[in-house]
Amino acid sequence: MAGVSTPAMAAAVCNAGALGSIGVGATDAAGARVMIESLKRLTNKPFNVNVFTHQPAKADPARQRAWLDALAPVFGRFEAKPPPAIGEIYTSFLADEAMLELFLETRPAVVSLHFGLPPARTIDRLKGAGIVLFASATTLAEAEQAVAAGVDAVVAQGYEAGGHRGAFDPEAPDSQLGVIALTRLLASRLSVPVIAAGGIMDGDGIAAVLDLGAEAAQLGTAFIGCPESSADAFYRAALFGPSASATEMTALISGRPARCLANAFTVLKTGPLMGLTPPDYPIAYDAGKALAAAARAKGDGGFGAQWAGQGAPLARAMPAAELVMTLAEELRSARSA
Repeated sequence: MAGVSTPAMAAAVCNAGALGSIGVGATDAAGARVMIESLKRLTNKPFNVNVFTHQPAKADPARQRAWLDALAPVFGRFEAKPPPAIGEIYTSFLADEAMLELFLETRPAVVSLHFGLPPARTIDRLKGAGIVLFASATTLAEAEQAVAAGVDAVVAQGYEAGGHRGAFDPEAPDSQLGVIALTRLLASRLSVPVIAAGGIMDGDGIAAVLDLGAEAAQLGTAFIGCPESSADAFYRAALFGPSASATEMTALISGRPARCLANAFTVLKTGPLMGLTPPDYPIAYDAGKALAAAARAKGDGGFGAQWAGQGAPLARAMPAAELVMTLAEELRSARSA
């Protein structure tokens, strides 16, 4: 997950025998270069770089003003004011030529796409550079689009998954397929490998999705508690506290549906933000980050983007390499039972 994965954690995962990943959707090409170069210094193994392929935001000054006005009393709790204006803080990979050129130069083994697909020209150039492409899908239709576009594997993102929902169109009705149904559906219909994601936290979970036809499992929440992740102390305390058993899907923090630990931000849905439509992603996230920073400055970490899947209560705090080895041993035990 962007904002939690680090080169150190990805390298530890790679060196332990799995495919480590860094998320660069929340940075620009210069920041991504630093992360990729750092990772290459720490491992000579293949790794994945994840990007966001959302449609660029459409500014709506009236909606953005209403959002900031509604949040003003919450900022006031921390002797702060909302920013005078908010804007698009992340550039989508769809519009980031510099990021594409960086990938063509550095050639990570895998680039994974979240929120949709880039143009055919971009896919052709990445594949021409020998880069393997993964794409998240939340439905069979999205998965079939990805295969038709030329991706090499599809990540079946179940509704249990932490972080942002990978739906291509966030305005469309969400079928909310869980990882079990989605993995089996895609494995039975697609001509490319399926990677299961959502709520998988241990070797038994990995064994279950492999038995459903997945070629691999993708774990995110399981690694938040690792010392190499960039999760802050507030995030870690929440992950290993009561809120882990009550994750929520919300668009309030960033402007797109995302599963997170229930916290002070999520309860705003029944307070000052009730009935309001968030600004487009990632414009709403500009306000969310400002509020989280204001609260954190006063010692309150409850407004952060504490992404986590429904398997959060199963999280373990151990070094990333140890976790990979533990998962491998649990998988062996599950498959030999």
